[in-house]
Amino acid sequence: MQDLSQNVAIVTGASSGIGEAVARRLAASGMKVALVARSRDKLASIAAEINGAGGTARAHAADVTREDQVDSLFDAVRDSFGPPDLLVSNAGIADKTPLEDLSLTRWREVLDVNLTAAFLCCRAAMRMMKPRRRGRILLVGSISALVPREHTAAYTTTKFALDGLTRSIALDGREHGITAGIIHPGSTITNFVPGLDRMSAEQSMRPEQVAELIQCIAAMPPEVNVLESVILPIGQPFLGRG
Repeated sequence: MQDLSQNVAIVTGASSGIGEAVARRLAASGMKVALVARSRDKLASIAAEINGAGGTARAHAADVTREDQVDSLFDAVRDSFGPPDLLVSNAGIADKTPLEDLSLTRWREVLDVNLTAAFLCCRAAMRMMKPRRRGRILLVGSISALVPREHTAAYTTTKFALDGLTRSIALDGREHGITAGIIHPGSTITNFVPGLDRMSAEQSMRPEQVAELIQCIAAMPPEVNVLESVILPIGQPFLGRG
């Protein structure tokens, strides 16, 4: 496994849930971590806790659906920490709306946050990784990209699309020493979907468990790519007829 110390990571959606857990885990492994989300106060608090525990983190408030803010974000990270060795594209929102009630405005909002933001961040990462001929890009998808839930047309569409984006990046990055993979979490206790904190450990995971997998993939040798990984609680009705 690679020694990740002093490597630079950018984690989007880092103000809570999986993103926060990933940022903390990567910082504990010695990485310099740029925490990205729209909530400056939450990011600053998390970064202060990481730094207080001996890690290295910096808060970067940005709307990753906006091209100018993404480009400025990556420039700021390069100037403070150096070019990124790892991007964890995690920012996203959930939606549960019957198709006949799904407005075009909401459709576009979900696609912007879940898909366009990932494209913008992956593009910026690729631009900085290519000249160095190394780097790893990890996208956080969902088991909804494999088996959808009802009334999630917009959300499910974005997660299927992220899988295609990942495969394209992995193919295009291969000759430049850049790997890309997607992690499909099952039910995870976050503020993403209310009520999951009342489920048993067999039915829903903790964000830290997903973060452990992401840190493990990040530490793989640079010539090894984990293209796709599914992590889910054993009690989730995903396999079999139920």
